[in-house]
Amino acid sequence: MSRRSDANMITKTQADPLFAAKLTPHRSLGRRGRVILIGSVAAMAAIPGLVFYSLGAWPIVGFMGLDVAAMWFALRWSTRETKRFEEVTLWPHRLEVRAVSAGGKQQVTAFDPHATRLIVDRDYDEKTTAIYLRDTAGDHELGSFLAASEKASFARVFGTALRKARH
Repeated sequence: MSRRSDANMITKTQADPLFAAKLTPHRSLGRRGRVILIGSVAAMAAIPGLVFYSLGAWPIVGFMGLDVAAMWFALRWSTRETKRFEEVTLWPHRLEVRAVSAGGKQQVTAFDPHATRLIVDRDYDEKTTAIYLRDTAGDHELGSFLAASEKASFARVFGTALRKARH
C-alpha cells in the first residue's frame, strides 16, 4: 500500500539504497543558446520590419515584435518546465518516489517494494510509452517527461533492482 506524504516526511535512512535515480527532462537548449536563438529571430524579423516601415506600413513592425515576444515567452515556459524532476529511491523494504514540480512543489509517494509491480506500456512498434508503479492504491506514472528510449532504459534497470529487492 502506498502512502503519500509531504516533502518534510521523507524517510531518512542510514543504509545505502539498492537503487537511486534522478529523472529529469531533456535540456537541449541552454541559456546561451536561447539568447542566440531569440537574437537571430529578432534580427530576421527586423529586416522585413524595416522594409514595411519604410513603405509606411509601420503597424506591421509591432506585429513582428509580438512574434519575437511570443517566441521568447514560449522558450521561457519550456525552460521552466525542465526544472521539474523525479527521484526514485529503493531500499529493501521501502520504495520512494519524490516528484518536484517546475515551481518547486514536492510530493513524496512511498511504496512497499514487495507489493508493487512495475508496468511498462508499449505501442504497436514496441516503443515504451509509459512506466507505472502499480499497488493496491492504483497506478503511479514515472518519468512521463522522458523520451521512449529513456523510459525503456530506465524500466530495464529499475525492474532488475525491484526484483532484487523482493528476494
